[in-house]
Amino acid sequence: MRAVDIIAKKRDGLALTAEEINFFVEGFITERIPDYQVAAWAMAVLLRGMTDEETAHLTMAMAHSGEILDLSGLAHIVVDKHSTGGVGDKTTLVVAPLVAAVGLPVAKMSGRGLGFTGGTLDKLESIPGFSVALTTEQFLATVRQHGIVVAGQSAELAPADGKLYALRDVTATVPSLPLIASSIMSKKIAAGAEAIVLDVKVGRGAFMTTLSEARKLAELMIRIGASAGRRVTTVLSGMGQPLGRAVGNALEVAEAIETLRGNGPQDFTEHCLVIGAEMLVLGGLAPDPDKGMTLLERALAEGQALAKFREWVSAQGGNARVADDLSLLPQAPVTLTVAASQAGYLAEIDARAVGLATMALGAGRERKGEPVDHAVGVVLGPKVGDRVEAGQPLLTIHAQDEQSAAACKQQVLGAYKLSSEPVAAPPLVYDVLRG
Repeated sequence: MRAVDIIAKKRDGLALTAEEINFFVEGFITERIPDYQVAAWAMAVLLRGMTDEETAHLTMAMAHSGEILDLSGLAHIVVDKHSTGGVGDKTTLVVAPLVAAVGLPVAKMSGRGLGFTGGTLDKLESIPGFSVALTTEQFLATVRQHGIVVAGQSAELAPADGKLYALRDVTATVPSLPLIASSIMSKKIAAGAEAIVLDVKVGRGAFMTTLSEARKLAELMIRIGASAGRRVTTVLSGMGQPLGRAVGNALEVAEAIETLRGNGPQDFTEHCLVIGAEMLVLGGLAPDPDKGMTLLERALAEGQALAKFREWVSAQGGNARVADDLSLLPQAPVTLTVAASQAGYLAEIDARAVGLATMALGAGRERKGEPVDHAVGVVLGPKVGDRVEAGQPLLTIHAQDEQSAAACKQQVLGAYKLSSEPVAAPPLVYDVLRG
């Protein structure tokens, strides 16, 4: 069996066998198959697609490229959540401690930024000392002792996906439905959670730009989960505009902390409650989402979620004082406020354009392994549907120098469209699909 033959077969639109997929994945992690051949294969998959059967085989091959964790001894049930990627999506930073504070353990493997979207690991590393590189023993011990852990793919857990994830980011092969589905589900299966809530983003700021695409991805992941014995719920959520107001690693951590304090943006807070409530239902702590929402709102109001955040940060080596002093997070030396040139109703904030603008500041990466600047990004003011007046601040840019701030201003202004007539805010959640 040769890698080039497998690439050619997929290039020609033919289905790969389980044996061929296993051979290719094993060759990639043992470096018998080089990056450039894997990149060619990924592009062939992007262009030609995969059947459900192929996608399931790829998912299991990547999950079994390392250890499959058994969390059954840690709690009655452990629930995970995952987002397909969006601009300003710092949901895990709030949902994980919020759900854990109610009593449902959360064990999560996360990724770094892909393209114009941010990555949970990059955000967490904004916190001084926070370690996302945990061994299997550390991963298990952390969730056992604290009821919460979020880590990256190690050499022991889904190593094939970790390598492919980084390669996709820099080879323009991110928006492939089977590659997205297998990447997400292989991590979920490897991490051992029995129940999973998937936040499938829809819109310009997501990899699934239409509701039909997002629904196909959601249904595919539900089927993959069922074949692996996992219970999966998918939330189809809007990503036409950035989620919340902050876009950029440390800025998003600060917004997450404010949300845990009870002061978060309305859209972001509501989104976190929706995701968290579905987790509580899957975990058996709430009979329905409404009851789950009530439990979560109480944990926010009484400070339990913020206390769990401090505990979590400390458990993974971070400085828990960031929960009380946001100045401990990285700070950009230059800030530039951008004002509206005319009055009107905000009709659009193109999340993709905002994501690309913050990426140009240094908040994202263009090449595999490239470092990110944790301090830079943008903080939005008014959101779609809001009325703005001439001269009113639209957003604030956080940059390393005045030149990059000015360039970002020109780029991000193109994301805004005003209307003379009132505009309705876009839907936050389109649908919830329960497996």
